[in-house]
Amino acid sequence: MEKYEIVNEEIGIGRDAVVRLMRCKETKDLVAVKYIPREDRIIDEKVAREIINLRSLRHPNIVQFKEVALTPTHLAIVMEYAAGGELYNRVCNGRIREDEARYFFQQLISGVSYCHDKEICHRDLKLENTLLDGSPANRLKICDFGYSKSYLLHSRPHSVIGTPAYIAPEVLSGKDYDGKLADVWSCGVILYTMLVGALPFEDIKDTENFQKTIKRVMAVQYKFPERVYISQDSKNLISRIFVANPAMRITMKEIKSHPWFLKNLPKELRDGAQDVYYNEENTKYPLQSIEEIMNIVNEAKTTTATSSPYL
Repeated sequence: MEKYEIVNEEIGIGRDAVVRLMRCKETKDLVAVKYIPREDRIIDEKVAREIINLRSLRHPNIVQFKEVALTPTHLAIVMEYAAGGELYNRVCNGRIREDEARYFFQQLISGVSYCHDKEICHRDLKLENTLLDGSPANRLKICDFGYSKSYLLHSRPHSVIGTPAYIAPEVLSGKDYDGKLADVWSCGVILYTMLVGALPFEDIKDTENFQKTIKRVMAVQYKFPERVYISQDSKNLISRIFVANPAMRITMKEIKSHPWFLKNLPKELRDGAQDVYYNEENTKYPLQSIEEIMNIVNEAKTTTATSSPYL
């Protein structure tokens, strides 16, 4: 990690990790570095899966993986820095007007659809895991692939994971489910929340009551408040996403052809328009091999020294 210098001690914190803002000394580019303690109970298959899955995704609406490295005390995942912060913070300031919400949703679907094309489901899509890059274009970036699964490398999803307010009914069953269709549901929760300014299945007066939230999810119990104007097309799209039976739920392909989604769709988000980006990025940043990454992850489980995590 000698090629990076600290800019900000902490820009994010999770249960087992902290994210720090750093700068590459050579390029002067800002990067976000996720530090995970080198403990066997923390450095597990989930961590390896997050890194390998993120490595395989090169898309303008997904936070870009750069490299993984070791310090004496931590495993460090170096990623693209999104200066605009979480989309969650935008919604906390009030609902987003429909045209802007559509623009963010179009980018979200573009990124998630790409993941699905690569046979990867995210499984924890929420406002907190969608970032803004801070540019004039306000590009959305999907992050945190800690719960992601690859249909090519891993078993079919069956674990009850995710955030209660965003989780699909079938995930709660404890049986195998289609992670892609569960992602569609979560995208619907994000869209509803942007348009309304509140989560669809959460009691605004009892937000910590997760059992009540789960009951509402299972019953698909939500409504559009009368005080908020929302177009009929957007209501139609949301109603086709919030369907308890995943086999009857709108698919990603159908979302991308829905009239509300297609309205003012930017050229760069149309199918095939991003091929140039993929090709350029794949040659611009040569990636560590999967074997090299796995060797680093396995080494991270070995005995550590008590020293600064920034070395």
